[in-house]
Amino acid sequence: MLGRAKERCLVICALCLLSSISTASAEEYMTREQFLTTAFGGENYDAKKLWLDRELKSKTKAILGHELKGLRVRYWQNGALTAWVFDEIGKEMPVTIGVTLNGNQVKNVTVLAFRESRGGEVRHGYFLAQYRNASLNNEARLTQSIDGITGATLSVRAVTNVTRLSLMFSQYLSQQNQ
Repeated sequence: MLGRAKERCLVICALCLLSSISTASAEEYMTREQFLTTAFGGENYDAKKLWLDRELKSKTKAILGHELKGLRVRYWQNGALTAWVFDEIGKEMPVTIGVTLNGNQVKNVTVLAFRESRGGEVRHGYFLAQYRNASLNNEARLTQSIDGITGATLSVRAVTNVTRLSLMFSQYLSQQNQ
């Protein structure tokens, strides 16, 4: 009898422990292909690569606070429109963010997938609308202030940093084409 009581107690303790562990479920709102179709209004676009030299890696680290993995970044282009997709860590898990630029100005920011347990409000239009028409100033900061969301500070930072990164890459490409 005492053996069964111990067993039940262990099972209950294990279940309580498992239920208390915070697990973030991945929520995919849009695939990359859907994002690109939306970004370019159904028009054709070209897939391109930006090779990361030492200067770009340094600027990237300054914006993100960490190095970007890989030697190149993929982006898509149709005329002045470019689209960028990055995974950036919110608190613990990556948030997949798409940024559409018209020249060196934000046209739209979209959260494609959110994997954190908190901060999912960053995917909503009312929040993302703040980024429209933003560009970078001389200090690589956005020209518009972004209101945060209580409890989503790290997710807001991830979206902001990816937007800044996309704009920095776009500026770099513009300078190379002059």
